[in-house]
Amino acid sequence: MAKSKALLIDITKCVGCHECEKACTEANHLPKDDGPITDLSATHFTYLKSFNDETVFVRRLCMHCIKPTCVSACLVGAFTKTDTGAVLYDESKCIGCRYCMQACPFEVPRYEWGSLAPKIQKCRLCYERIVAGRQTACAEACLVGATVFGDRDDLIREARSRIDGNPGGYVDGIYGLTEAGGTSVLFLSSIPFEKLGFPTNIPNEPIPDLSWRVLSQVPKYAVAAGVTLFGIRWITARRTEVARFEAEERLRAITGQREG
Repeated sequence: MAKSKALLIDITKCVGCHECEKACTEANHLPKDDGPITDLSATHFTYLKSFNDETVFVRRLCMHCIKPTCVSACLVGAFTKTDTGAVLYDESKCIGCRYCMQACPFEVPRYEWGSLAPKIQKCRLCYERIVAGRQTACAEACLVGATVFGDRDDLIREARSRIDGNPGGYVDGIYGLTEAGGTSVLFLSSIPFEKLGFPTNIPNEPIPDLSWRVLSQVPKYAVAAGVTLFGIRWITARRTEVARFEAEERLRAITGQREG
């Protein structure tokens, strides 16, 4: 099996040139807008959000989870996790339920609301380029090395090396290393991630595993609940039967007294 690929995005190096956005638009044949990109959308798979009076820039894109919640939530298998690290979407299987949008802990997938044949859209981690032995378009376009493409394990070592080599210049942590069980997009920052809009309440265990643990207990509790409900129903029915019998007995007693 090929090593899983990933992106390492070093926020301290980003200068806000937006070349990653432009490269993503061209590589995915997306429509070009005259104005700035302000959020993820069905036509924008990545964008830069500025902080601290536009001195800090944070990229937003699909995190390509190691164990994606969108894959486990999809009822028809429209999402798959590939060996390259990319999470791909097959529009031919999609039924438009949008469970993937509700399940994603990073709120990434976008729906084509204005289309007569709507699809889910998001970053594909340049799957075709990776298979062909190339790097992602955004990494290739980044002239300052803020976005680096490579094997995930190698990038984790590189990230750790940067932190250890400059402990005052980085937060002591790699975002995406363990979040939701780990992702194929990793971030370094000098500013606490929660101050840059990163969700920090995400469990470190893969969410599908957590969901399965709960769901696996459902049959056991369902049986217990069924037994309990059957017992309640039996008791209620028995009480009704006894009450009816007692009422009939009283009626017979009254009738017998009148006849006597």
